[in-house]
Amino acid sequence: MNILSALETTIRGMNNIHIEVPSLSENIRMIESFIDNAREKFQLDDDIYGNIMIAITEAVNNAIKHGNQSDSAKNVSLSLSLDDSLIKFIVEDEGQGFDFENLPDPTAPENIEKPGGRGIFLMKHLSDEVRFKEGGRIVELSFYMN
Repeated sequence: MNILSALETTIRGMNNIHIEVPSLSENIRMIESFIDNAREKFQLDDDIYGNIMIAITEAVNNAIKHGNQSDSAKNVSLSLSLDDSLIKFIVEDEGQGFDFENLPDPTAPENIEKPGGRGIFLMKHLSDEVRFKEGGRIVELSFYMN
């Protein structure tokens, strides 16, 4: 089965979009296209578009690698909803979750040289609001349009 045939896309009304992809790192390209389409559909300006692109691809990448352990039999779901001046993305994986309350600070001197640990830091700094649910299996990232 190729990637495109495994791709499920559903439109749930004018301002709600959903995509589900197998947990393969190359599927990040589909997520980028999803965000590009949202940019056009909702006329997102360059600043918010850049923040969304980085934060959402980080969240999906974490879901693929850490949540689903790159198991292509498990999917990552990405939903987008637009309400007035708020655009919200929900990323969900099929993994075990994680302790999002006790993450090391990637800016601490002992962590500066470490190669990982910056994804959630970036998500928190590029989004207006980040919420973890279901033990870390779901992350909601919100961006204000104004």
